[in-house]
Amino acid sequence: GQSAARAGSSVSSAVRMDATRAVAMSDPLLRELDHYVVLDPTCGERILPAADTLTWLAGQLESMAEVPADLADLPTAQARAERLLETACELELEPGLAVQWFAVRLEPPDA
Repeated sequence: GQSAARAGSSVSSAVRMDATRAVAMSDPLLRELDHYVVLDPTCGERILPAADTLTWLAGQLESMAEVPADLADLPTAQARAERLLETACELELEPGLAVQWFAVRLEPPDA
């Protein structure tokens, strides 16, 4: 019984450690991703460089009658687009019509 309990605790601490490592690694990895798959119901699916994704997203925000409340305090569409790119992957333009974007890596990381 005791060895099983010890084995169980070492497994759970290993899982906790892996989860912590995954969270810590996610942010730098996302910053390295310089392309996005953009899903736009009016234009279809495209792969855009990060700078073009920001421009596209800023344009989507500018076309909205009212921006989401959590972005309203930001001064420009560009600043709002940057916040969205960092914190979300979907923007509802109007009820039932949303655009989405997902970071992708086109080349494998340097070994």
